[in-house]
Amino acid sequence: MRDWAKKTILASGALRFAGNLHGPSAAILMYHSVLPDPSQQADSLGGIVHSEAAFRAQMELLARDYHPISLDQTVKHLRDGDDFPKRSVIVTFDDGYTDNYEVALPILNQFAVPATFYVTVDCVENKRLPWPSRLRCAFRRTKQTSWTDAKIDAKIESNAQSWNLSSPLNREEAFLAACDACCQLSGTAQEEFVRRIEQELQTSLPAESGSLMMSYDQLRELAGHGHIVGSHTMTHPNMAQLKADDAQREFAESKQRLESRLGAPIKHFSYPCPALEPHWSERTVEQSLALGYETAVTTNSGLTHRGDELLCLKRLHPTKTLEGLRWNLESAFAGRTV
Repeated sequence: MRDWAKKTILASGALRFAGNLHGPSAAILMYHSVLPDPSQQADSLGGIVHSEAAFRAQMELLARDYHPISLDQTVKHLRDGDDFPKRSVIVTFDDGYTDNYEVALPILNQFAVPATFYVTVDCVENKRLPWPSRLRCAFRRTKQTSWTDAKIDAKIESNAQSWNLSSPLNREEAFLAACDACCQLSGTAQEEFVRRIEQELQTSLPAESGSLMMSYDQLRELAGHGHIVGSHTMTHPNMAQLKADDAQREFAESKQRLESRLGAPIKHFSYPCPALEPHWSERTVEQSLALGYETAVTTNSGLTHRGDELLCLKRLHPTKTLEGLRWNLESAFAGRTV
């Protein structure tokens, strides 16, 4: 009944009419991974994967019924005070998966949709998936029936708790608790944390899973096709939960590494939101500005309007279906909360 009601409202054109009554705005869409069969990576990437068929249909929709623009064009509109073209959309990808290059890029180019790809630098350089994928896999595939988080990390204050791993729901709860701790770590401390849990649960992702991350050659080709490469930190922590020095290192080192390897300025940043809130703060906005970033996108839901702060822009979740994307976009442009 709910899907039928949405289709009826969309077909009536009421949302589109309402959208015309609102001021100019742009929708920044947040994607991660695109695969022919998302179920193949369910234990690692979880629910962040779009099917190739759904993604193709969504990009065709954007090219036909909306106005895709680049992030650089977005900056120009915001800085110059110009109105956005009606129904503007910006496509972004987080993390830096190989499928962004192998699967998504040909589709984007086919429909002339520009995109920005935010890269987790340590994962690209060391060919390993971001830590949430590693922990998810460890908790889903372990044969252990319980886990105690007393050894999570001495730097993080928490009461020891024993977790029952006898059901998928129990495992998910334990996984989320581990994520709450891990997101507050970066660099070496984060890697030690993840390896410790993998050892305790006696399971880990196979080494070949590293092939799921892009290479610098692929990133250079993305840029060569007119797309934008940005930073998604070094090691995917929650930037607002880190100490100031650790956050500074994540901002600066990821920018420097990418600029050195790609031979081009890195002006755009995406905040990871692996667990806990907030995932950005006034302090991180000031840090990103001081280091020369022009924009930073968050996972806070909403549109981008003239006058918005460039270093904490909102984004929209596209959903996994064509009609879901259409509903979210039309609702957002009509002023409804998505």
